[in-house]
Amino acid sequence: MGCTLTAISSKATQPLLGTLLPAFQARSGHTVQLQSVGGVDAVRRVQAGEAFDLVFLASDAIDQLQAGGHVHAGSRVDIVKSPVAVAVPAGAAQPDIGSAEALRAAVLAAPSISFSTGPSGTYLTRLFERWGLAEVLRPRLVQAPPGVPVGSLVASGQVALGFQQLSELLHLPGIQLLGTLPAEVAHITTFSAALGSTLALDSARADAARELLAYLASDATAAAKRAQGMEPA
Repeated sequence: MGCTLTAISSKATQPLLGTLLPAFQARSGHTVQLQSVGGVDAVRRVQAGEAFDLVFLASDAIDQLQAGGHVHAGSRVDIVKSPVAVAVPAGAAQPDIGSAEALRAAVLAAPSISFSTGPSGTYLTRLFERWGLAEVLRPRLVQAPPGVPVGSLVASGQVALGFQQLSELLHLPGIQLLGTLPAEVAHITTFSAALGSTLALDSARADAARELLAYLASDATAAAKRAQGMEPA
């Protein structure tokens, strides 16, 4: 008889897991109950002791949880690599972002800019600081709350320029993708998974969880990852 696994993920991997988990369930007989929330909220809940068999987050967040004893040491498996992309509202003018210089000019020209509380937002904040634009842009920056897609703010016209993981923008209506960040300033986030510290490692559920991680890291999932704007890790 199959096991029932509980899992939590950030929104960045939700579309991918929404494709791959049913396939795993069909082939294994196991069931996965997934909750997808903002990455900041996922970390907070795991740190607070909420029990999950599997945790899917950016690799640095997984490492942070491991250091605090909230996921099992040595259980991290890298799943995908995800680039940061840029979007404008559908029908809006499409600025050039083909080089770092062009992207900087587009950022300076935008009346409002949004990014997430996740790893892409952290990177963009540092990039704007590196460009010496932090103070100039501060009044125009809109950070999407945890779990709220940046693309939804772009689609509604609340912001003129949005930055987030490509996977979170790729299939969203009401926006126009400009592409990923240019090579000079490109940023790739690795998303990983680990076994929750409340999971007994000698249990049948732990075996099922390891089976799922092996499947998600396998070549059989590569096409699905690329369809979501990601690359195998």
